[in-house]
Amino acid sequence: MHCALPWEKGAPPLVGLAPMAGVTDAATRVLCFEQGADWAVSEMLSAKGWVFSGRKNRSAAELLTRFPGEGATGLQLFGREPEYVARAARELESEGFAFIDLNFGCPAPKIVGNGEGSALMREPKLLGEVVRAAVRATKLPVTAKIRAGWDASSVNAAEVARICEGEGARAVAVHARTRDQFYAGRADWQVIAEVVRAVDIPVLGNGDVRTGADARRMLEETGCAHVMVGRAAQGDPWVFAEIRAALEGRPWTPPTLQERMRTALRHLDMALRLYGEKKGVLEMRKHVAWYITGVPGAARLRERVNALSDAEAVRALLTEYAGGETA
Repeated sequence: MHCALPWEKGAPPLVGLAPMAGVTDAATRVLCFEQGADWAVSEMLSAKGWVFSGRKNRSAAELLTRFPGEGATGLQLFGREPEYVARAARELESEGFAFIDLNFGCPAPKIVGNGEGSALMREPKLLGEVVRAAVRATKLPVTAKIRAGWDASSVNAAEVARICEGEGARAVAVHARTRDQFYAGRADWQVIAEVVRAVDIPVLGNGDVRTGADARRMLEETGCAHVMVGRAAQGDPWVFAEIRAALEGRPWTPPTLQERMRTALRHLDMALRLYGEKKGVLEMRKHVAWYITGVPGAARLRERVNALSDAEAVRALLTEYAGGETA
């Protein structure tokens, strides 16, 4: 028996939060859902690491944490050994996630150095075996996140997407950059269009969607069913409200500085619950930098926050920065 995915309900185009290592934890996901994200995907979890360490690995326990207020969230697994991916998918299907997402897109050297993530774009047959193993192992729907290809000379997203579909994947998300590009340069949306023509399952477009206008243009130019937002959501969960307004033809007003700081403070509270004070404050340094991007005095505030290790001091500084109007 298959579970329904957010984009399988006959809804108009939807927008989801793309998986990002070190970013899309429970705190970030809740804030994005509040602003209109229709689904989200967790940070990536090593299937092999789970098999050998399970919850004894603190990072895995943190990654699996869910907070009230989350909507449909996928658990992203990475790995190249079908047997480990299958076992992890089977053992983790009761953790409350809506689907299992397989990572074939991570470009990080330590991941591809082990033949995982986007390195599997160079091994389509093995990639298909990983998808098949996961699909057979769990009752949850299985999706895949891929890149355009390994490099400009080996763009094979359409071929890989067909393999994923043939092995039972229920959707494929396409980051329209090659592994060699990492996150630089322009995403080639025509690759997404090629994947749309190649498969019958929903295609989720990803890459260079920063505004509501970008989302509408991606849908029009590629024919993809839905869009995923990654880096544009860092420190800006309101991008989902903006995109939703654009798709529905409604006006949208950006958040005020006070709204940004209120949200940053809530993010801090959740980070402390998730990680404890020491790690929570460290994690918030990057998030605060994102929340204040483009506002007056951002560089100086970033320096001050980065010098703090006490949560109350961070709270006082953010409140002071917003003129004391964060309640």
